[in-house]
Amino acid sequence: MNYQRRKVIKRMAALPFFVIGGINNGVLPKKHRISYSVNAYSFNSELRAGKMTLFDMMEFAAEIGLNAVDLTGYYFPDYPEVPSDAYLFKLKRKALELGLDISWTGVRNNFAVTDADSRQKDIQLITNWLTISAKLGSPFMRIFAGKGSYGQHTKDEVKAWMVNDLKTCAAIAEKQGVLLGLQHHNDFLYTSDEVIDLLESVDSTWLGLNLDIGSLHGNTYAEIEKLAPYADYWFIKEYVYPDGIKTKVDMDKIAKIISNTGYKGYISFESLSDGKPKELVAQMFNDFKVAFERL
Repeated sequence: MNYQRRKVIKRMAALPFFVIGGINNGVLPKKHRISYSVNAYSFNSELRAGKMTLFDMMEFAAEIGLNAVDLTGYYFPDYPEVPSDAYLFKLKRKALELGLDISWTGVRNNFAVTDADSRQKDIQLITNWLTISAKLGSPFMRIFAGKGSYGQHTKDEVKAWMVNDLKTCAAIAEKQGVLLGLQHHNDFLYTSDEVIDLLESVDSTWLGLNLDIGSLHGNTYAEIEKLAPYADYWFIKEYVYPDGIKTKVDMDKIAKIISNTGYKGYISFESLSDGKPKELVAQMFNDFKVAFERL
């Protein structure tokens, strides 16, 4: 199944379903299978300062009723080096004890740079962490497109080598059985059309989309709605940036967009604000659930 075919199936999920020739000829209600997670970056300061560990984060997630955790690679010992199996399996055992999924891992790569050797090192980084993801039982791994200046090259030229790099990574992801999730990060990819174009150019069922609501500026909610049928994972943040203006997210609007696509999967919360991250994440989780259940 190619990317275009998968896109059509996702869009069909937003349509009413009719039983043809069955007992009920009416519209059946959509069923959602939503699971909730938290991204480790919410605790960036605490994790980097050694005031919190990934194990502490798991305890918090279980305590407030989340289903999963996003274990970003930056917070593993000696990142970007590969952690020991003993450490990975300790995390895996902890998640099992708490009834949590390890739904996500992520690394920081940059395929926009002009230096081919640097990009090759990032392909190896992604390869290494796909292996780690598989060992943890994580079905999804976040990567970026890239950012920065690319000298005399045009954006189309950068896109050409980026597509090749992403195709290489997607083929490796398929062998590991871990879906790569491209997170548009308001750096190389600024609009929903740019994101869709890149995904369709790679055209792999092993490169999906981590829809980050905080990285679509301009007509923000329209942009989010356009990308929604492509989402394999959602990042909910407490602020969005319509026309570049920092604005508290409207959870009712986000919940409605997600509901209308018939999305089934993980919704992860990430706080980037100053303050107490546990309280901020718990509030976002509660606000979204209330909005989603109100539909």
